[in-house]
Amino acid sequence: MAVKKETITFAALCNEIKQGQFRPIYILQGEEPYYIDHLQQLIIDHALTADQRDFNLTIFYGNNADMRQVISTCQQYPVFSERKVVVLREAQLVAKQPGHTNDLDQLTLYAERPLNSTILVVCHKGSTLKSKGLAEQLRASQAGIIFDSVKAKDYTDLVTAYVSSQGHTISDKAARMLADHIGNDLARLFSELDKLIILAPQGPITEELIQRNTGISKDYNNFELENALSTRNAEKAYRIVNYFKRNPKNNPTAVTVAMLFSFFTAVLIVATAADKSPAALMAATGTRSRWRVEKFAEAAHRYSVPALVSIIAALRRTDARSKGIGSRQDAYELLRELVYFILHTPAPPRGH
Repeated sequence: MAVKKETITFAALCNEIKQGQFRPIYILQGEEPYYIDHLQQLIIDHALTADQRDFNLTIFYGNNADMRQVISTCQQYPVFSERKVVVLREAQLVAKQPGHTNDLDQLTLYAERPLNSTILVVCHKGSTLKSKGLAEQLRASQAGIIFDSVKAKDYTDLVTAYVSSQGHTISDKAARMLADHIGNDLARLFSELDKLIILAPQGPITEELIQRNTGISKDYNNFELENALSTRNAEKAYRIVNYFKRNPKNNPTAVTVAMLFSFFTAVLIVATAADKSPAALMAATGTRSRWRVEKFAEAAHRYSVPALVSIIAALRRTDARSKGIGSRQDAYELLRELVYFILHTPAPPRGH
């Protein structure tokens, strides 16, 4: 009888692998390639020593893989090693064969009785596994695990969760600073976090620690610009824009505009939500941080709904113009104009 699908976080699965607790089969699937690449390499690094890989590591690629050969390799015993690793990369490119809805279905029989000394890793990027039989077999047994590699909705939450999984803490502002500055480059984001965790073995990761070791200013960053616009603090907002213009390498306009778009979209969602409870607003805005929702709600009291709609439209225009579409104006002058527009949109009537 099928059992409930096992769910596990990226950090928990990493820790499990680092401790030498391996599953016979891993299905790594989904839209975020970083997690898939990192996990399959982590398995190789911890399951086999460098000198064991010549005889006990086999890598197949989906565009030319023969599933019969993959299965045959999985059924072979390791040589001078406790285990062997078989990796099927780019599994989404596996060709369909006559009589099979997807050739990955052929792995279903192997999944019924996998060899305990073999670790099979299937990397399926961009979507979920189409082989229903294989997925059901794995979920009905303890032969392996299916990990869904999902793109993060809120990178601040991702930073906080990762730091927590390593037994450390980070302030909300510090997490936001890193998330806004680095964005969706997860390899760089986790690399910076690993470095900061080493530098703060006993204490929390603070804004000061980030500023000293990453080059991100704790006073002049996208997080502080968001705060300035949220509270309609014009002096602070223009001061930050001027700093960005003097330091363009660390403060690209495209990243700033994307961050502001995400923020004001969330504010509009909160402003128009029928259910104003914290749980409902967290679900609607895609964040697990009650603190973030409170920030969205505070901004919603300072900007009317029509103003928020106009701001989001202006952000779209600025994004296009900063990329040279319909404008050759300096990107930071465009940002200054955008900030002026945001600050001069109408506030809600009193009593709102």
